[in-house]
Amino acid sequence: MAGEIIYYGHSDKVFAVGWSPDGRYIASGSRDKTVHVWDAVSGTNHCTYRGHVNCLLSVAWSPDGKQLASGCTDGIVHVWHAFSADNIVTYRGHTRFARSVAWSPDGRYIASGGDFGDSTVQVWEAATGKHMYTYDKQYRIFAVRWSPGHGPRIASASFDGTVHLWDAFNGQHALIYSEHSGPVYALAWSPDGRQITSAGHDKKVRVWDAATGKTIAVYEGHTAPVKAVGWSANGQYMASGGDDTSILVRDSSTGNLLCKYSRHATWVRTLDWSPDSTSIASASDNTVHVWQISSLDGM
Repeated sequence: MAGEIIYYGHSDKVFAVGWSPDGRYIASGSRDKTVHVWDAVSGTNHCTYRGHVNCLLSVAWSPDGKQLASGCTDGIVHVWHAFSADNIVTYRGHTRFARSVAWSPDGRYIASGGDFGDSTVQVWEAATGKHMYTYDKQYRIFAVRWSPGHGPRIASASFDGTVHLWDAFNGQHALIYSEHSGPVYALAWSPDGRQITSAGHDKKVRVWDAATGKTIAVYEGHTAPVKAVGWSANGQYMASGGDDTSILVRDSSTGNLLCKYSRHATWVRTLDWSPDSTSIASASDNTVHVWQISSLDGM
């Protein structure tokens, strides 16, 4: 397909992808215990991080694009130089499954969420690994996202069907969103920080007000649980991917379905928008697909 590249560097399933802030590179984490950093245009590998000894579950770039945080099934989170693969910090606060990692907008802190046998969100200093506090009011954390801009809020999605939203620097509770009818696997903030998109086992994508928790829209279209969601940086589009192997791209203001990407062979586990809002990186099996939304019918 025109406007598409497929990265074949991993030898096992890919569970995490992240686009660098400058749009030049993609980081991908796999069950093969490695994180690859590669050119988003050519697919050329720039470096491979081999510091983990278990399956990778999460990857996130620092806001300045110089470092990466990655978490795996043993609960350990590593912070490392994105292009030399030198380790900076090893965080061992979780007992198991560091399912999600997110940097604060200023790059000073990391929030990490634990799944099986852990069920905590922990906030810690990115430079030192110093633990700040633990948020433990949910069961099995699937996704953690820091609010954009300067708003000090964290949202977390869990197996218990809720999304919790709270003050990022003291853990003080703000609100609980509980409109999903099953586990919530994915969430994303709108670029302006006013709305949150969440999705999960009920196959629905919900958009709601981050200040009040009021549902704004509910989108259907997936025929299986939804495992990944993302807003484009310009705020115009929302993408969702799931166990039906498809990715749906919608107009964020109207909810109209703009296009559907169906070239993955198995479940879509992760996706991320390019910073210029033109392309999506998505992964399912051992591959990462990078594709331009303009190349699909409807765009």
